[in-house]
Amino acid sequence: MKAIDWKAAPSPSYVVDERLLLRNFEILKSVQDRTGCDILLALKGFSMFSTFPMARNYLKGITSSSLFEARLGYEEFGKEVHAYAPAYAEHEIDEYLKYVDHIVFNSFDQLHKYKEKVQSVEGKHVSIGLRVNPGYSEVETPLYDPCYINSRLGIPVDSFRPDELEGVEGIHFHAMCEQGSDVLERILVHFEEKYGEYLHQMKWVNFGGGHHITREDYDVEKLVTLINYMQDKYDVKVILEPGEAIALNTGYLVTTVLDIVQNGMEIAILDTSATCHMPDVLEMPYRPHIIGASTPNDKPYTYRLGGMTCLAGDVIGDYSFDEPLKAGDKIVFTDMAHYTMVKTHMFNGVNLPSICLYNEEEGVKVIRQFGYEDYRNRLS
Repeated sequence: MKAIDWKAAPSPSYVVDERLLLRNFEILKSVQDRTGCDILLALKGFSMFSTFPMARNYLKGITSSSLFEARLGYEEFGKEVHAYAPAYAEHEIDEYLKYVDHIVFNSFDQLHKYKEKVQSVEGKHVSIGLRVNPGYSEVETPLYDPCYINSRLGIPVDSFRPDELEGVEGIHFHAMCEQGSDVLERILVHFEEKYGEYLHQMKWVNFGGGHHITREDYDVEKLVTLINYMQDKYDVKVILEPGEAIALNTGYLVTTVLDIVQNGMEIAILDTSATCHMPDVLEMPYRPHIIGASTPNDKPYTYRLGGMTCLAGDVIGDYSFDEPLKAGDKIVFTDMAHYTMVKTHMFNGVNLPSICLYNEEEGVKVIRQFGYEDYRNRLS
């Protein structure tokens, strides 16, 4: 596989490799082909709509968590649009219904508030679902655990009202984050125990996201077995809505060293920011890999890499390198396509990274660059 010329990329910039994205799409399509399930792109994880012409050849549609995501999927993807939100605002629901084919409610009260409106949409059938909480997960970070104690996400079994399911065609659950099919297998035990009896009256069941299907060590065969088991047992269509698995290991963040300062150790200031450009580094927390770098003290020269904002904790981490760093050196972070572009912000007025695509025929293509007007127009 031809290497990317990092000098051709603006700094900072996200560069998504179309070759790697295609590999992921092919894995996901193989699961669909072998099971008949539907796999959707969760826009909350990856919303790079310049890749949608490629994605729509492999995936059934998108799933959204907000009105703007639903509209983006409707206008740019052009296939099925699914929606789930913890609650829908009255002033947005009519516009939502212009875009969506499936809508999932988080409570029976929201279901009853909007059911008649959903069922009266002209020109199309909008399938109604309910999100439930299976009460079991193996997510270690509470911030990302949909089943954490007192979670607001999904109806717990002690609040479920089976006598109020008229008009409901599907049940949705989401209990995973960056996990394998072995975790899904254990979750399904709890899900079936609590909600399995109601699936016989449903048309579909949505397993949510968090499935790391395109990770190298993911057990795809087990996933296929689980999907077929659920579809055969309950006569329902299984839906999966990964975000991270779509773009896993397909993108990079290209950055440049601006300065080296000393304070007990050598600190490299980059033209990027953990808080602005890769917030999962602080939130998860997550340690991104850097091409040619290693853990502290493994290689001869160790540096702390810091961002360019005034936030004291805007630190990416400590890394070691074969050669001393100097101003102007390129630092390339890997696996920077998912949950990066969708979560960036302009704290301190720091500009956003450019967005680029790469293929072997055209090299690095700059899709979008940002400037002062983007910053100004977010404010008042």
